[in-house]
Parts: sequence; C-alpha cells; structure tokens
Amino acid sequence: MAVYQKIFRISTRGHADVLDITSEVERIVRESKIRYGVVNVSGKGSTLGITTIEYEPGAVADLKRALEKIAPTNHDYAHNARWGDDNGYSHLRSALMGTARSYPVREGRLDVGTWQQIVLCDFDNRPREREVTVTVIGE
Repeated sequence: MAVYQKIFRISTRGHADVLDITSEVERIVRESKIRYGVVNVSGKGSTLGITTIEYEPGAVADLKRALEKIAPTNHDYAHNARWGDDNGYSHLRSALMGTARSYPVREGRLDVGTWQQIVLCDFDNRPREREVTVTVIGE
C-alpha cells in the first residue's frame, strides 16, 4: 500500500465561484504512480465545497440557483448575528455540500465519467486563496 499527498492552492472570487480542479487532481494522480486505489480531494476551510458536476455554464448556473434557494445569501443567520461577518449562508452551504470527496483510481488514472468534473465551490462573500489537499492511496 502506498500513500502520495500533494497540496495545491487556487485563487477564487468567492460568491459561489465554481472552479474546475479536475486537471490538477488528474496530474497529481499520474504523478503518484499509484495504479489502483482511491484519491481523496479535501478543501481546507468551512466556507467551501468539493463536488462533481458537468462543468458547463448551464449546469453551473443551475447549481448556483439551487444553492441560493437552499441557503439564501440574504437570510437572517444566527452566525451573522454572533460574528457580524455576513457569511452564515457560506458556512451552511459548505456543511451541506461537504469539503471532501473521494474518487477511484484505475490503471493509474482518475476514474470519473466523461462529463464528471471535480469542482471547488467557494461560498464565502469575498475572494480567497484556497488550499486543496489531494491524497492518493493504493497500489
């Protein structure tokens, strides 16, 4: 069993910015030389999410619209009252989406569908520099 781990950073615009990070994850999987196993993609922070989507403008717009319905930006959140930072919605969206996902590695490659891209969603109310840890485990 082998473990390979890399960290990369990515700049975001915040406000439900959705960024395709598939190519970076693929590069790290190839670099790991692990043929069969799993790759975990984990974003650091409580105002971001990691998921998959068909990364095209329509699907991204639909995701943003759904998130706005589930956790609206202009809602009265207890977090905002306590901390005064007006980003309660971003913490809720992060908790609902999750900050980490795992995917299979097969024959030395990330094994996701043709229209399945790995994305980082930044829900915070300002631009951020985000850190993503990619851990590949297998043989």
